[in-house]
Amino acid sequence: MSEGVIHDIGYRGYDGPREGTGALARSLYVTGLRHVFGLGRSGRSKVLPFLLVGLSVLPAVIIVGVVTMIKLSALPLSYAAYTSQVQMLVSLFAAAQAPVLFSRDLRHRSIVLYLARPLSASVFALTRWASLATAIFAFTLLPTVILYVGGLLAGLDTGEQTPDFLKAVALQVLLAIVLAGITGVISSVALRRGFAVVASIVVVIVVVGVVLIIQGIADYEDISGVGEAVGLLSPWTIHNGLGEAWGAGANPITTIGGAWPIAYIVTPLLVTAACLALLVRRFAKVGSR
Repeated sequence: MSEGVIHDIGYRGYDGPREGTGALARSLYVTGLRHVFGLGRSGRSKVLPFLLVGLSVLPAVIIVGVVTMIKLSALPLSYAAYTSQVQMLVSLFAAAQAPVLFSRDLRHRSIVLYLARPLSASVFALTRWASLATAIFAFTLLPTVILYVGGLLAGLDTGEQTPDFLKAVALQVLLAIVLAGITGVISSVALRRGFAVVASIVVVIVVVGVVLIIQGIADYEDISGVGEAVGLLSPWTIHNGLGEAWGAGANPITTIGGAWPIAYIVTPLLVTAACLALLVRRFAKVGSR
């Protein structure tokens, strides 16, 4: 059982319950999740996240309206394909909001206060990452839920829509954890928000463009294995490749088969684990100074 710590600095005494590390982590998680969306912060901090959320949701609302009015028998695109279509918005959200959780505490050295007992660097890093991953997942999930619920209300078959919806959600979970890990590490190193945002954009947006170009060339030249291997270098090509392999309709340039789907699952998990290890090391190093 974890024990809380009360520091006696000469002020009024405290005789209440000592909830320990678990309560600290839960509070830090909720606060971090709120801060990603600008809640509890200045009005200016809410503009970008909610603008991006609105832009990602708007096409889903329009699609549901069209399906309802025209009485279509299926959605014009799959749930996984929709997430892929708004990948720029998702990437911008992750890149812009990661510094809120990872850069400020290190830049202002408030991390030293956070890491006073009983909160450890590993708990702090994991909690911050969990807040960002949850926020990214919620960002991608909201328009998917709108499409799913709207489609069912428009009369689409539940048996056909539910499996595709669940596959899309699984892909979004995998996408969220790896995006949170990558942008979190970048933001913990580049302490200025502008630098962190630009570096994150290069990694999660520019790199995917380079990967798609290579995949296109490999597909055109019919070079086996190159497109599949290079697809492991970007979270988005992993998302699209798995979506196609699972029959979720993500429409990648290079389709994967054989043992490649396993590699496309294992790689983001390994990348996320490596990012978490780097975050723990980074916070522990700065907090010990």
